This record gives sequence, structure tokens and C-alpha cells, in this order.
Amino acid sequence: MNSLRLEKKEILEYQANRDPYLMIDIAEEVIPGVSAKGYKNLTKDDWFFKCHFEGDPNMPGLLQIEALVQMAALSVVTLPDNKGKIVYLTSANNIKFKKKILIGDKLNIETKLISWKRGIGECFGQGFVNSQLACQANFGIIVPDILNKFKVNSKK
Repeated sequence: MNSLRLEKKEILEYQANRDPYLMIDIAEEVIPGVSAKGYKNLTKDDWFFKCHFEGDPNMPGLLQIEALVQMAALSVVTLPDNKGKIVYLTSANNIKFKKKILIGDKLNIETKLISWKRGIGECFGQGFVNSQLACQANFGIIVPDILNKFKVNSKK
């Protein structure tokens, strides 16, 4: 499949997260069903810096993971008939935080869709700042609209 570059306006067409919870600015390369890469530029205006933490503002770890999940979700919602579908996080494992992400940093995100079947995906993602690993995780995602098509109806 051909790769896609998605600006913010196009990202909003494909997935359901909105500001201030949208944790990606640009998807530089999305290969549907395979991978997605892009970034988030961190600015002093990002809402979480005001409360995490006074005197030591940094991007919360769970929002770092959310950024990975949102990027990986693009590799699923760009598949045929998935545009605009909601993607949920179901699990996160082997989470590692290696470096603080600060105001002014650019979080470069690289994700891979390891498996995808019947609306259930397994993913791996990493975030880098200045080419240094900042965070990484393995995580599971689902698209309920797809998963529901495979439910068995049992009537008693």
C-alpha cells in the first residue's frame, strides 16, 4: 500500500481525538495496516504543562503513551472503510520512560502494527526527543465497530 502524509486537518478526518487531547501534530508517514510515524511539538500552551508539575513542567507519562496509541491508530483508521472509527486502548505493557519531555521538545513518534485481526490490534511504539529514546510501550487496541461484526448472537 502507498504511504500517506497527514496534516492535522487530515488527522482529524481519520480519528476521533480532538484538541486539547490530540497528542499528534503531523503524521509524516502512515502505511495503512503496517506503521505510522510523525511528531508532536510541545509548547508552553499545552494544557498539561500548567499542572504537571509547578516548577518542573514535563509531559505526563500516560500522555506520552497516548501519543503512541494515537499514532498507531492511524495505521488502522487509514485502512479501507475505517475512516473516522473510534479506536480504544485495551492494554499497555513493557512501558518505559527514559527521558523527560519538556516545553520546546519535539516528540518524534514511531509505531508498528504487529498484528491486526477482526478489529483487534497489537502495537509497539517509541517516542524520541533529539534522537534519544524518551518512551516506549507495547499496547493493544480495538475498533469496536469491527469487533462487533464478529460477535456470536446466542438466543435462548
